[in-house]
Amino acid sequence: MVTDEYGRAPVPHAEVRVDLAAIRDNVAELKARAGRAEVMAVVKADAYGHGLVPAARAARSGGATWLGTAVLAEALALRAAGVGGRLLAWLTAPGERFSDAVGADVDVAASAPWTVAEIAAAARETGRTARVHLKVDSGLGRSGAPRADWPALVDAALREQAEGTLRVVGLWSHFAVADDPGHSVNTEQLEAFGEALAWAETRGVRPEVRHVANSAATLALPSSHYDLVRPGLAVYGLSPMPGQVRPADVGLRPAMSVRARLALVKRVPAGHGVSYGHLYATDRESTLGLVPLGYGDGVPRHASSGDGVGPGAPVLVDGVTRRVAGRVCMDQFVLDLRDDDVHAGDEVVLFGGGDGEPSAQQWAEACGTLSYEIVTRFAPRLPRTYVGTEDEP
Repeated sequence: MVTDEYGRAPVPHAEVRVDLAAIRDNVAELKARAGRAEVMAVVKADAYGHGLVPAARAARSGGATWLGTAVLAEALALRAAGVGGRLLAWLTAPGERFSDAVGADVDVAASAPWTVAEIAAAARETGRTARVHLKVDSGLGRSGAPRADWPALVDAALREQAEGTLRVVGLWSHFAVADDPGHSVNTEQLEAFGEALAWAETRGVRPEVRHVANSAATLALPSSHYDLVRPGLAVYGLSPMPGQVRPADVGLRPAMSVRARLALVKRVPAGHGVSYGHLYATDRESTLGLVPLGYGDGVPRHASSGDGVGPGAPVLVDGVTRRVAGRVCMDQFVLDLRDDDVHAGDEVVLFGGGDGEPSAQQWAEACGTLSYEIVTRFAPRLPRTYVGTEDEP
């Protein structure tokens, strides 16, 4: 039996199934849409819940020449697993072990002069030259140097580059509303990014890659592709613009499905309360089915239904879509299956990519959130089962 690092076995009655061939093919589609730009497949947050190393290898086999993580720990885990290719980690704080990054051949990002100084110190410690991507805040208001501070960041990096401690290999930024391609903020950010690039180039910066495009921009803003695009959600077959574009419209297919088996099936009379608070009650004699997954596994509590809450997230059972009935509990939730001919042990599909299966986007809509949150939240105690290839070129 496979166990985790603490010797715990995964639950036997549910799984997160990941189609690595879908990830590979999605990346190939995104690469075709990116034109001459290279593709960085973003595998942060355990590859959006799909599994860091297997997803990274599948993305590489689909043509991603770069991989991207937020935190350095995930980049180092990829290197420890033998995953090659260019690799960028961009979310760091003071005291980060940049020497580990430099030693593992991981590119790092800087948004402020103090970051440049720490990276340079780490490079001196390791005796190797660090590769750095300088980030400008072109309008998102998150990480990145404010435009007024951009000259100071560039000059700090160039001073260290002259000393041989680092090399500025990338200039980058991030969109705020790329999921609304016609929004004026996209134009404003591209103009601001262009100005930041031009200023850096006047100072002698000659980057290998300039990059700003996320999933939505990769699909809908070709003027933003520059030398490298950074799709994340689209790698996993989900649409970053769900109100405008379905995955199939752009040649993508979802890679994740969440499946379980009914733990109990029972008949109850009309008016029977269901789950905590009795927010839901049967309107007739009915069959209740117990699904052994809950918010401790990653099922959102907002997937509940009943008086004063949402409509309930959809679940497929024996070819029929039913909705979560009542409150989602820590380890379980209930379905009102009416008179369906179902039995304990029958498979239920929370969401997936197959015909008739509910989608992660439908779950997001039922829970008032984004598909990003739905796929990233499923807990490690649910085993990941991989289908398709994970061979790295």
